[in-house]
Amino acid sequence: MAVPDPRRGPAIDLHTHSTASDGTLDPADLVLAAAAAGLSVVALTDHDTTAGWAPARAALPDGLTLVPGAELSCRWYPDGPAAPGVGLHLLAYLFDPGHDALRTELARVRDARAHRAERMIELMRADGIDVTWDEVRTHAAGGTVGRPHLAQALVRRGLVGTVAEAFAPRWLGRRYRLPKDDIDVFRALALVRDAGGVPVFAHPRASRRGPTVPDSLIVDLAAAGLYGLEADHEDHAPPERDQIRALAGELGLVVTGASDFHGANKTVRLGAHLTAPDQYASIVAAGQGCAISAR
Repeated sequence: MAVPDPRRGPAIDLHTHSTASDGTLDPADLVLAAAAAGLSVVALTDHDTTAGWAPARAALPDGLTLVPGAELSCRWYPDGPAAPGVGLHLLAYLFDPGHDALRTELARVRDARAHRAERMIELMRADGIDVTWDEVRTHAAGGTVGRPHLAQALVRRGLVGTVAEAFAPRWLGRRYRLPKDDIDVFRALALVRDAGGVPVFAHPRASRRGPTVPDSLIVDLAAAGLYGLEADHEDHAPPERDQIRALAGELGLVVTGASDFHGANKTVRLGAHLTAPDQYASIVAAGQGCAISAR
């Protein structure tokens, strides 16, 4: 990927991950890498945590703006809470990290993720795979534990060649995968808005990740306070990006683009997809929970 051309305006990447969740760059190195990649604005959106905000701010280089955020693990239950439901993610920008209800819910989800990872390790160990919880927790560096950390353990053991291979059905894609305890998407949306944040639906047509939701749900989410849709994403084909833009136009939602950067865990690079300046300005104007940071 070429470095973004400054003649085309600010380069804005609104979806990245650090070691505070399942990325491989710590928050300080991530913002330095963002500046080196030619970005003007980067959002730090680790899974279900704000732990990376302070170190990212402290290391922010001149000329780079940081948008504090998080990617919330959500679920839609069309058949009621007793059914498995459909997993989806909300990108939440500029919310108050001290908001009691949202902070409590994010802590619950992080604890559930850790418990899930422990159970998955137990399943692997029952099959003779020598992966330990202490090893995974150490390499997670205190961040939100997820399947990518288990995948890295399999790579270190030489059982798979890459993190992507570890997500095949015979490994973490099916055999050792367990369901997550996510947040009901309408509750998540309400919590983000109550915390002064701006909610954007992350990669809504990423069918390679699993089932996607119908447009009717996005209509209902928009009525409940959804602010935008992420269209330009590595997991969206061009027709899907066009469809998302059209739906956003019908519903009066902003449209974003981003790399969903995870460092070495994925091949996509910082700035692979970008958000238009006017759409970014709308998000910043709507955020009431905390401020952007600039150097």
